[in-house]
Amino acid sequence: MLWSKIIGAGGAGGAYVFPSATVLTSFPAPASFISGLTFDGTNLISCDVVSSNIYVHDGISSTILTSFSAPSTNPLGLTFDGTNLISCSISSDTIYVHDGISSTILTSFSAPSTSPSGLAFDGTNLISCDRTSRIIYVHDGVSSTILTSFSAPSTNPYGLTFDGTNLISCDRDSSTIYVHDGVSSTILTSFSAPSTDPTGLAFNGTNLISCDAVALDIYVHDTA
Repeated sequence: MLWSKIIGAGGAGGAYVFPSATVLTSFPAPASFISGLTFDGTNLISCDVVSSNIYVHDGISSTILTSFSAPSTNPLGLTFDGTNLISCSISSDTIYVHDGISSTILTSFSAPSTSPSGLAFDGTNLISCDRTSRIIYVHDGVSSTILTSFSAPSTNPYGLTFDGTNLISCDRDSSTIYVHDGVSSTILTSFSAPSTDPTGLAFNGTNLISCDAVALDIYVHDTA
């Protein structure tokens, strides 16, 4: 489905193309504390921890097509599994599987630790991170069962995405974006985030997209 368009792009054509610190464009976030991003194959989706809303953007732009309440207060992470939006909340310590891109919840389960702060999907398994345990968890499919886990690269992991080849994470304490070697703790490269408080990441098939909770901007990165 749409996920197949996203999943192969990171390593398309053989050589891996790294995301970079260079920003092609940026635009304002829709609310006062942007806390998560994902891309559904057509539109960017963001969430805000203060308004507790999820926003569907018109493509990759500041224009909002629709918005709806997150299933709990203080949403911090989003991902898309090719069919359904998945979100997490630091208030309920729960991961929610939505019915498509909507407020309807198909199922939910407890996060692996007390402060889930980022989500990604690698085409098979959900990946989550926790800002309290400082751990990245690889789930068995989209479930609460954990296949493996490893330490985050710094002390306050806040966002994840998967570019078809490698996991990418960001950290608010180090203000850094990290490109992992596959889905592992090994870091291939890292670079400074565009501002001091990176809180969410997405990948649109070509470019990394990041957001910052203090600058209240969304950034589209160039490739290296």
